[in-house]
Amino acid sequence: MSVKLLVFAGSLRRDSLNKRLARAAARAAETAGARVTYIELNDYPMPIYDGDTEAEAGPPENAFRLQALIAEQQGLVIASPEYNHSIPALLKNSLDWVSRTPRVRGPNPFAGKVATILSASPGNLGGIQGQDHLRRVLTTVGALVLPASLALPQADQAIDAEGELVDPALRQRLADLMAETVRLAARLVAPIQMG
Repeated sequence: MSVKLLVFAGSLRRDSLNKRLARAAARAAETAGARVTYIELNDYPMPIYDGDTEAEAGPPENAFRLQALIAEQQGLVIASPEYNHSIPALLKNSLDWVSRTPRVRGPNPFAGKVATILSASPGNLGGIQGQDHLRRVLTTVGALVLPASLALPQADQAIDAEGELVDPALRQRLADLMAETVRLAARLVAPIQMG
């Protein structure tokens, strides 16, 4: 049975460098044998998390949709931009809402799932400082975050318009990281039984 991975970027921009990197990771994960579901977070719009809204109406339906999708996977691959040395509000808000859904429906969808972090930036550090914040959030919600990650500097030159990494060494590094993600997800996370 193939490992199931959910891949997405934490960006709204249509031509986001992180969306390009996420799609390259999705292709590499498929080559490594995974069954990949690629999504865009803008297809799951949610209001800014507010405890009063949650108390009055509960999580929004898109949080439950995302909860169900994450629950079906054995792993997550997230490519996140770095905003002011942290993660974008879109990504944090999505993770916050989904982390609240188990209070209403079903178990924590993040618990025990393997997660791999990627980032791309036109700057010299490739978004690495934001990765630390994302790692903390994912660990807090129960994911098993791989120690290895990929931060892609000068991403505007490193990824072409078709979403391919220009440097063969970087392509291989991404391929190796996705193969490790698939391997660990297969070993650590029981296959999801679909009824």
